[in-house]
Amino acid sequence: MPSFPLVDTHLHLWDLDRLRYPWLASVPMLNRNHLIEDYRRACGPVQVAKMVFLQCECDCAQFQEEADWVTAVAQTEPRIRGIVPWAPLEKGEGVEAALARLAANPLIKGIRRIIQFEADPEFCLKPGFVRGVQLLPRHGLSFDLCINHRQLANTLQLVRRCPNVRFIMDHIAKPDIKAGLLDPWRAGMRELAELPNVWCKLSGLVTEADCQQWTPADLQPYIDHVLDCFGFDRVLFGGDWPVATQATDYPRWVNALDAALHGASADELHKLYVRNAEAFYRV
Repeated sequence: MPSFPLVDTHLHLWDLDRLRYPWLASVPMLNRNHLIEDYRRACGPVQVAKMVFLQCECDCAQFQEEADWVTAVAQTEPRIRGIVPWAPLEKGEGVEAALARLAANPLIKGIRRIIQFEADPEFCLKPGFVRGVQLLPRHGLSFDLCINHRQLANTLQLVRRCPNVRFIMDHIAKPDIKAGLLDPWRAGMRELAELPNVWCKLSGLVTEADCQQWTPADLQPYIDHVLDCFGFDRVLFGGDWPVATQATDYPRWVNALDAALHGASADELHKLYVRNAEAFYRV
């Protein structure tokens, strides 16, 4: 476990009394409130200095309400230093007003869309969506990519069409860790890492492994490859709480990652757990 307080770049919270989350109906284990006080308890002995909230796929019509609610939560938990909401980027130029309103909130650092959930495999290459992503730098916003490994080829095309956007890949593009598959994920990640405007988040690995029987050894080749591709200057830590509770408690995930980084220097560890997050999300 790190000997210093870390920055968690992937925190989810939801209050079912406030907002609607249709996807939770199919995940009974998660289908209850998960609030900031629950997260505090879940961290256990792990010291968390700062947090970045990531949108939780509430009803799309409520994306602004979600951002406003988390902003209010941050008044009671000042360690929440960043918010990454949803936005209707597929509107292209028509998303400007929504982005301007979001960006007026200094806590809002970027936008996330879970491209993995889109029925159309070409969704991220539609002209309207590409244009919406291209507009993000105008508002000082980055983009969190959430895909699965089968979508890497199209994602590469999206990123190449948006050279001025700062991207971060959530959950290392969700490779099939449970099946032990490394290819063609490895090639796609290496190609992605060649683009200097892309960073990568070490998060969500345990839920791509066997949730009931995963071991740190299952994760090691994936962590090693990400570090080999992106280096210690463009990789960040993410807890992915509470989604990760389907496979682990919070301290166990941190300990598993820390063990995988056993050869890293103190400076490299501080970059991964703290400084890179502060730089990318401007927290």
